[in-house]
Amino acid sequence: MNEKKYFVMRKIYVLISVLLSAALLSSCGSKAPDIESEIDSGSMEDTELTLWAFPVGNWGNPTAVGSMLADFHKAYPDIHVTVEYLNYDNGDERIRQAAEDRNLPDLVLEGPERLVAGWGENGWMVDLSELWESDTADAIYDNVREACHHRNGEYYVFPICMSAHCMAINYDMFKEAGALQYIDEETHTWTTEDFIKAVQALNAYGTAQGQNRSVGVIYCKNQSGDQGTRALVNNLYGGSFTDAEHTFYTVDSEENKKALRLLYDLEGIAIEPSYTSSDAIDLFCKKETAMCFCWNVSMEVQQTINHPELNFEVFPMAFPTSEAAPELQGGIWGFGIFDNGSEERITAAKTFIRYMTENDVPYTRAVRASSYWPVRDMGNIYENDMLMTEYSIFMPYMGDYYQITPEWSEARTAWWQLLAKIGAGTDVSEAVKDFPLPE
Repeated sequence: MNEKKYFVMRKIYVLISVLLSAALLSSCGSKAPDIESEIDSGSMEDTELTLWAFPVGNWGNPTAVGSMLADFHKAYPDIHVTVEYLNYDNGDERIRQAAEDRNLPDLVLEGPERLVAGWGENGWMVDLSELWESDTADAIYDNVREACHHRNGEYYVFPICMSAHCMAINYDMFKEAGALQYIDEETHTWTTEDFIKAVQALNAYGTAQGQNRSVGVIYCKNQSGDQGTRALVNNLYGGSFTDAEHTFYTVDSEENKKALRLLYDLEGIAIEPSYTSSDAIDLFCKKETAMCFCWNVSMEVQQTINHPELNFEVFPMAFPTSEAAPELQGGIWGFGIFDNGSEERITAAKTFIRYMTENDVPYTRAVRASSYWPVRDMGNIYENDMLMTEYSIFMPYMGDYYQITPEWSEARTAWWQLLAKIGAGTDVSEAVKDFPLPE
C-alpha cells in the first residue's frame, strides 16, 4: 500500500472509530451481566448515591455512562446512582466547596494525585483496603498498586484504567529530512544520541528549504501538558522527578540539569515561556514543527477531528532515553469514596466499585469507556481497534507514578516556572535552586 493511501485510510479509521466507540458504549449494554451472586452487598435498603466524574474519556459522556449505570441498576435495583460531570477547569473548586459545605458526593472518578495526595491527605476519603483483598486486586500491576497507596497504609482509590503519555513526530517530515534512520520504527523508541542527530538533521533540512521554524517546542506558559516536558527531561539522561519513596523532589539532580542544558543549547529546540501545550500541539498539527512533546492516543483522535487539514502521518514515539528503556509519565484513574459518615452509603458505594471492577464484562466496558487500558493483564481488549493496538506498545514503558509526592500541586507550578526561567535565559543551575524540595 502506498504511503498516501495508508495515511488516508488511517485518518478515516480514526474518525470512524470515534463514532463506533460512542455507539458501542451506548448500545452494547442491553443485557446486564449476572454477577449479583458474586458480590455480597448485604441487606441493603434503597440507597441513593452520587458520583462526580471527571472527563476521563467517555466517562464524561452522559450517554455512555448512562448505559453502564443502567446495567448496574438492573443488577442492584436498591442502589441508585446519579452522576454529575465535572471538568478540569472547575472540578477542584467544586470539590473544595463541597467539602466546606459538608456536601461531598459519595463516589468520585479521578486519579491518585487527587484521591491520594490531595483529598486523601486532607482526610476526606474512605479507606478502601478491603477492596484490595480480592483476587482482582491481586492481579493489578505493582506500580499501579503503589500509586493508590497512601504512606499511612490506607488505600483511597481503586483503579480502573491507565495510560502512558508519549510524544509524536511528523513521519513525512522525518523522511524528507533523512531522519528516519534515527528512530526504531518497530518499538517506537530512540536514544538520546539519535534524538540529537534527528533534531540536527531536521533543523538543517528546514534551513536548506528556507524555513525559519523550530523542530520542537517546549511549552511552559502554564502546567498544561507538563507530563510531556517532565518525561522528556527525565528520560534524556536517566533522571527522575522524585526519590523512589516519593518523599522529596530530585529536579536539581545532575542528570536533569544536563538534560535541561541540552534542550536549551540544542539548535532546533525552543523553550517558549509564552506557549501552552495547546499552542505546541497546534503548531505540530499545522506542520510548523516536526515533533510534539504532548501526545497520547486521545490526542490523535481529538486532533484528527479538530484539524481537518492535518495531512501527514502522525507517528507516536516514546521519549528519547540514554537508558535501556524509556520510562513514560503515566495516568491512572479510578474510584474513590468520600467519607460522609453514612455506613450504608459507603457499603453501597463499595458495591458499585466491585461491580465495575470484579467482573470482566462490566470492567471491560468501564475501561473501554475511558479510552485507556486495563490496570491488570486482560490481553488486548482493543483487538479489532488498529489505533488503540498501536498505542498499546507504550504501556510496558509506564514508569514511576510520582504524582502522590507531598506538595504535588506546588511542584507542578514550580516545574513550568522553572522551564520558563530557563527559556528566558536563566542559568540552569541557578533556576533549579528555586524548585521546592520538601523533606
